[in-house]
Amino acid sequence: MPRLPAHRSALAYAAGVPDPHADPAADPYADPAAGPPRGIRLAAAIVALEAVALVVTALVLLVLTFVHTTTRLWAALVIVGFALLGAAVLALCARGLLRLRPSARSPVLMVQLLGLPIGYSLGVQSGRLLIAAPILLAATAVLVLLLAPSSRQALDRVR
Repeated sequence: MPRLPAHRSALAYAAGVPDPHADPAADPYADPAAGPPRGIRLAAAIVALEAVALVVTALVLLVLTFVHTTTRLWAALVIVGFALLGAAVLALCARGLLRLRPSARSPVLMVQLLGLPIGYSLGVQSGRLLIAAPILLAATAVLVLLLAPSSRQALDRVR
């Protein structure tokens, strides 16, 4: 059987159809024991660190809620709940990235894209650079690491 032209292989790949002539030894990510590439491991570590930061933030908010007098206890508890929910989602996504699950990439990218304007607003408009800098650095690093060719290839492979 003749090999498909390069553009046909690319179309088959984009459509999720495996190339019957592809050499499995040529795909460095075909062996699940090899693990994720370094970029994905670093991105997952940063995302897990963001999850830990959200848990710490939620705990600080919870302590502040009960130490200081508040007129809206329910609002403070809802904010703590959302922070814990966000931490759980980020932790699950970090785990998914380490397992090379393509479905983990989209939520992580969305959170990082949302972190950019939040970091900008905190840093430039509010003057809180100590809060903004880690948010902007983490978001930029994760975006660069997940959009690198090796990470895209590992997460886009046909299973």
